[in-house]
Amino acid sequence: MKRIAVIGAGGMVGQKVTELLRGTYRVSGAELFLFERNDGPDGRIGLSEESLRRIKPDFAIFAAGGEVSAKYVPIIAEMGGTAIDNSSHFRMDSNVPLVIPEINMCAPHNIIANPNCSTIQSVLALAPLHEKFGLKRVSFTTYQAISGAGKNPNFVHPILNNAIPHIDVFKDDGYTREEHKMMDETRKILGLPELPVTATCVRVPIENCHSVSILAEFEKPVTALGAWLSLKDAQARNRGIIVVDDTSANLYPMPILADGRDEVFVGRIRKSPAHENAIELFCVADNIRKGAATNAIQILHALL
Repeated sequence: MKRIAVIGAGGMVGQKVTELLRGTYRVSGAELFLFERNDGPDGRIGLSEESLRRIKPDFAIFAAGGEVSAKYVPIIAEMGGTAIDNSSHFRMDSNVPLVIPEINMCAPHNIIANPNCSTIQSVLALAPLHEKFGLKRVSFTTYQAISGAGKNPNFVHPILNNAIPHIDVFKDDGYTREEHKMMDETRKILGLPELPVTATCVRVPIENCHSVSILAEFEKPVTALGAWLSLKDAQARNRGIIVVDDTSANLYPMPILADGRDEVFVGRIRKSPAHENAIELFCVADNIRKGAATNAIQILHALL
């Protein structure tokens, strides 16, 4: 019987992981262990090296932040288990796979990193286009929901009736750490270390589901119809996207469509007049599900 641990089971992502592992994504015959800072309700186990070694999980999904991952992920790996880490701590480690199962599922590995929520949905939308036309450069602008800030968010400005172009801390180059995550992780997942990428990440007063506006330029000639057909083909092959793109009927991706779903909704697909061989599109996804919990669980299921 496989032993599966959820580390940080009391947080927003940890709660969703637990809910899905007990429901839609149940692992037949597996035993589930919930770890939190202290012993608590629902049989939660106080997290410590001793408690992990006592349980000795075969798989552990980490949803408790970078400090916890830095301390306890190596313990899971040292015991021969597999840690799937939702924090950013291991994402850019060259020895750790950064995985979106529909794009770059890896062979079994003791540590696997889950990408940033906005990166996951953006790269899922870009991957089919890159495969067909060859990505040359990309620009992201995000509209990120409040749920992405955790259970008790603390914003530097009021969020009600506002949009805050400031997620995470600013770096010396004027970009935030969240923006650097999107830029660096996109390159790593697609295997394009020299890809020019830029991002502006904005927090908006939406309860759940992130939206991303994408401008992508390609090596090969591309039309709006060609891009649409490539994305529809990816949808038909269950690559994790749903194309919603009929402006004549006012159909396009919106948070209200993606909430509670595991797919990335893609639309507003159009040829950019400002750049050669460039496409603009809009994508929306549930940041707690596909942007975090579901992607980690899909990695787990692929390994199993």
